Amino acid sequence: MVDDTELERLRDLNAPAPRAAAKARALAAARQAFDAENSFASAQGSKRRPRLMGRFHTIWRETMQKRLIPAPALTALIALPVAGYTAFHLMQEGAIRLGGDLTDGPVVRLDKQVASPKEKEAAERADDEQLIQAPEPAYAPLAEAPAAAPQFAPSLDASGLIAPAPSAGSQRMLLKSDRGNRAAAPAMADRSAGVPAPIDVLPQAEQERDRLEEFRTNPVHSAATDPVSTFSIDVDTASYAFVRRSLKEGILPRPDTVRVEEMVNYFPYDWEGPATSATPFNSDVTVMPTPWDEHTKLMHVAIKGYDVQPSEQPRANLVFLIDVSGSMNEPDKLPLLKSAFRLLVSKLGPDDTVSIVTYAGEAGTVLEPTRASERAKILSAIDQLAPGGSTAGEAGIREAYRLAEGSFVKGGVNRVMLATDGDFNVGQTDDDDLRRLVEEKRRSGVFLSVLGFGRGNLNDRMMQAIAQNGNGAAAYVDTLAEAEKVLVQEASSTLFPIAKDVKIQVEFNPAAVSEYRLIGYETRALAREDFNNDRVDAGEIGSGHSVTAIYEVTPKGSPAETMDPLRYGEASTQNGGVANADEYAFVKIRYKLPAKDVSTLIEAPVTKANEVASFDAAGADQRFSVAVAAFGQKLRGADQTASFGYDRIAGIASAARGADPYGYRAEFLSLVRLASALDAGNR
Repeated sequence: MVDDTELERLRDLNAPAPRAAAKARALAAARQAFDAENSFASAQGSKRRPRLMGRFHTIWRETMQKRLIPAPALTALIALPVAGYTAFHLMQEGAIRLGGDLTDGPVVRLDKQVASPKEKEAAERADDEQLIQAPEPAYAPLAEAPAAAPQFAPSLDASGLIAPAPSAGSQRMLLKSDRGNRAAAPAMADRSAGVPAPIDVLPQAEQERDRLEEFRTNPVHSAATDPVSTFSIDVDTASYAFVRRSLKEGILPRPDTVRVEEMVNYFPYDWEGPATSATPFNSDVTVMPTPWDEHTKLMHVAIKGYDVQPSEQPRANLVFLIDVSGSMNEPDKLPLLKSAFRLLVSKLGPDDTVSIVTYAGEAGTVLEPTRASERAKILSAIDQLAPGGSTAGEAGIREAYRLAEGSFVKGGVNRVMLATDGDFNVGQTDDDDLRRLVEEKRRSGVFLSVLGFGRGNLNDRMMQAIAQNGNGAAAYVDTLAEAEKVLVQEASSTLFPIAKDVKIQVEFNPAAVSEYRLIGYETRALAREDFNNDRVDAGEIGSGHSVTAIYEVTPKGSPAETMDPLRYGEASTQNGGVANADEYAFVKIRYKLPAKDVSTLIEAPVTKANEVASFDAAGADQRFSVAVAAFGQKLRGADQTASFGYDRIAGIASAARGADPYGYRAEFLSLVRLASALDAGNR
């Protein structure tokens, strides 16, 4: 018991002056509590949680009101659970931290021995001096707290269709830039300086799991020592759609997602095509000044495929191979995929056939070969697809080829259309094994195309490999508008091949050209001897397809030369050089007709007659394609375009926009502006 005299004596004592350390701790705790209770991260309308000690007092008061104090046993039974409840919540809310420090909040230290009064006073005085000398904790105003995760509103794409919202994985990626030095992360408190950590801190962005093929940008070659360049035609467009999605989500794309040739070939161009199917495509070469280097020239090679008329289109035997694994359970994956295939079904002729194979834990046939005239039956099978399970992609590919071969149309189009995020994890999962499987199956005359969906789990590397070896193309579908472009507007070029194994070989004349480099096509490079080897696979051209390749060349004696001349040798001029001094290069193209195994050769020299006096004198399509090539190089961080600003790229593209019925070129201009804003340090 405490007598009244003692209480009165304590009441009359003056309160000790607060120490500086205590004031600093109290201020920090008050501000931290204020931020916690007023944090924007709290859900609107959520009930305010009572303070911990308030809950304790309420429980204890209700216990004492039961007049159980005279009964010690009952009191113990009640008090122990209350003490346990309090300790549990104290531990949960971080009120007790063993071995902590001042920056971690209130601390109960259990590791110090009891000191004498003098030692304790000296230690407290040292703590006071240290806190007084330390800078006052810097607390950002509430308005400057880290921003909440971005909310995505539906957006209209170029064709006016609503683009699907990004996946959760894509939203998390907004918290970082793939070029980390270009986007500042939210400032974190400096714990070493004694500043309390913010209560509401954005979580660190998850590691991106997209699998991409890493490659180096094509180097500059000497025409004197390495005059021949060989590569496979590429009509894939996946890279452009992937880059577009990154930029629209506020992220500069990773360099390995930027394949310049796929960006250039994304756009339709009005190159002059052949008049008849006897010659599957025409080629046209233009030499023009380089807009980003006045001392070099661009050699622009354009190829246009024969456009098969609807009355000439052969029957199509299509197998939809659809990934319905658990990883496809996102709005921009299976739901978008189903809408895309509904669009394709609407473009098929009544005698075309459709089969549907799905794969998750195992492969299964959802729809046996069915005529497109039974449209309702096909659409019903598509609508019933649902995600779940692992990904047995290899089994699905084998089953799809089995169905395609079983309903093979001689002289027609026999194609497997694989739609997936590429996350194969059952059966053969190695990219090389899958490539060999597809390569083996293409000998049957069944081709394979790939449509990629989603992000954060995309196996772009695998999709590129199997599409290239399956005599097909790879596209990336990020919106319904992109599905319409690939499967409706470009259905003929997607489905109906006019040439396969198309290769290009260019030999540069060292008497006219000192150096050269191929812009893009890094993943399509071939050895020089592969050009004449009909067993070596190459790209496919579909009906009406346009293909563009661009070289940057350095004329002989130009100030732009980067390599010193040889001291002990000169390039041979026999069959070239001085004998053909007016030629820049000699272009050769090999191709096979879809049903043939022997190639045909087309060749033509590139002379002064192919040259235009100024860049503006080139055609609008040539100039626009050059703007896209410059943009792709800049996104990859190429040295050649380092000082070529986004405004210059936009200026060229805007002046060469021309007819743009679907708004693709207008959308490109918006992407250039987005990249300029995101890449503020490299404009």
